[in-house]
Amino acid sequence: MSVDLATVKRVAHLARIAVTEEEASRMTGELNAILGFVEQLSEVDVEGVAPMTSVTPMEMKERVDAVTDGNKATDIVANAPVTDRNFFLVPKVVE
Repeated sequence: MSVDLATVKRVAHLARIAVTEEEASRMTGELNAILGFVEQLSEVDVEGVAPMTSVTPMEMKERVDAVTDGNKATDIVANAPVTDRNFFLVPKVVE
């Protein structure tokens, strides 16, 4: 795949980026070089290679999915000026 000058100008217009004629022609070459590198990567044989998230081996930190803190509604509203059945009461601002 290659990018031409019209495509660069169209993408710049869609991205709302002001691009001069000189910049557009330079970007055409740069984008074509990037796409060439990506095409080159598709030629690499990765059969049997496990996906990885980092180049160094690491294990994900896990914790038990358990509720450890709760039933503290009274503690949460303890400093509120006005409450009703563990709910904050606030003045009405919209009629």
